[in-house]
Amino acid sequence: MENSYSFQSPIGFLTICEQDNQLTRLYLDNQDRGISQSRNFEHHSDFLHEVYHQLNEYFAGKRKIFDLPVDGKGTAFQKAVWRELQKIPYGETRSYEDIAVAIGNKKAVRAIGQANGRNPIMIVVPCHRVIRKNGDISGFACGVETKRYLLNLERENSINQL
Repeated sequence: MENSYSFQSPIGFLTICEQDNQLTRLYLDNQDRGISQSRNFEHHSDFLHEVYHQLNEYFAGKRKIFDLPVDGKGTAFQKAVWRELQKIPYGETRSYEDIAVAIGNKKAVRAIGQANGRNPIMIVVPCHRVIRKNGDISGFACGVETKRYLLNLERENSINQL
């Protein structure tokens, strides 16, 4: 059975879903259901609390790498793309073509874009770090402003660490 928890983040309401202590979905909900960030976790798993904690550290600029097991539902190809996304360093970007080459299928640029768009675990599986070869950041399921926010957050915190 999948458990979930929603909370207010700097980009809107995020919903965390887990099953068997693996992150299965993380998505922008943006529907205030009266859930407050100060809500306690007495009815939620320790794993959900850990995901929540790591996300808050990320938004505060204190976490660059997530230490969470993930199990997004998708095809073998999608999972290969998502594994490659997790290799993109914090504060950096890659093009769809870069990802296609990295998974050994340089002609799959459009399929990479589709797999990226179907990523069920945003932020932790950093689909926001994939941009067009020309530097354009369009094409983010949660909107360009959200993508720009996440990229700027990471750039600023990368610069501050130098």
